Amino acid sequence: MLPTFRRRSDAHSTVFLVPAILLLMAGGCGGGAGQADGKRGSIGPAQVGYIVVQPTSVPLTTEIAGRTNAYQTAEVRPQVAGIIRKRFFTEGSLVKKGQPLYQVDPSIYRAAANEAAANLAAARATAEAARVKAARYKPLADEQAVAAQDYTDAAATASQARAAVDQNRAQLDTARINLRFTTVPAPITGRIGRSLFTEGALVTTNQTEPLAVISRLDPIYVDIQQSSADLLTLRRRLAGGGAVPVTASVRLKLEDGSDFGAAGTVEFSEATVDTATGTVTLRARFPNPQGLLLPGMFVRAMFAQASDPRAFLVPQQAVSRDPKGNAQVYIVGPGNKAITRAVTTTRVDGANWVVTAGLKPGDKVITQGIGRLKPNAIVKPIPASAPDRPAPAGGKDKSGKGGS
Repeated sequence: MLPTFRRRSDAHSTVFLVPAILLLMAGGCGGGAGQADGKRGSIGPAQVGYIVVQPTSVPLTTEIAGRTNAYQTAEVRPQVAGIIRKRFFTEGSLVKKGQPLYQVDPSIYRAAANEAAANLAAARATAEAARVKAARYKPLADEQAVAAQDYTDAAATASQARAAVDQNRAQLDTARINLRFTTVPAPITGRIGRSLFTEGALVTTNQTEPLAVISRLDPIYVDIQQSSADLLTLRRRLAGGGAVPVTASVRLKLEDGSDFGAAGTVEFSEATVDTATGTVTLRARFPNPQGLLLPGMFVRAMFAQASDPRAFLVPQQAVSRDPKGNAQVYIVGPGNKAITRAVTTTRVDGANWVVTAGLKPGDKVITQGIGRLKPNAIVKPIPASAPDRPAPAGGKDKSGKGGS
């Protein structure tokens, strides 16, 4: 029985072995075909995306330190001497122009006004009597009933009396003005600081310290200190035609690194250079409705005083560096060859490099698929904005097909 069992096992083994060999052969053939297809997929130029560059006007942006200053500042000072009887405002609040702030004791000034009014009334009575007397003497003098000198004296007395009326009227006006000055008003509209004098304090007209300070914060000024060397370079570029002037719109970066939302405009530039710092002051005005900017804050101002009309904007991913650190880009050259071109990059403008030298209008700068490019390699260029994005050489696109 044992030999019979072995023969059957050999027969069954032979039956199952033949299909296995056939499967292995088929698998080997399939692997070879796949490798051949892979090799065919890697043959051919790399597909790259490009943009056609043209010169454009690029602002020459400058970032300089600045300091905020109030749009208007007024020191509240007394115009009469006396004791402060009352304060009418809350420290730190917003006050309106003409709003009463302090009350100085008005007693002595009210009395002076009353005295001046009485003196004016007396002067008017005296002037009226002198006028009547001169009027009576005139016809008598014409008839020679009285001496001509008497009439002359009477007319002179009437004129002096009228002058005395004018003098007393002026004294009354002065007394009333001083009485009005006992109420100290706000000279401007703005936010008032702390009160430097309290009720019961004696104030005088010639004191050095103000009662309080009012600042108008909306709008607000930002004073920017630009070096005279930078200003000289800018003016030379403007004179040489390498730049054109623009209306400066200023953006601010606050001390905490955040951006101030509203933009400002440059109002004027000083005509002289500060001999101590070697800088020229530029003043910009900003809207400040929320009162976020306070006088004395340090900020960074970013603005453009001119623009370069012959610059090129190149996406940052298109610019690479050679071993020496020099900037370069790939250009689609004759015969669809990827040619390296050295360029001069001065600064970044958003997502682009600002290129001032090395490019010509109409150059096709490769922006996509440059990771494995080599100089003078044959490429298949397509516009970077085309729907079909460049696929890496020998790779697969989204459809699973190899790139060609």
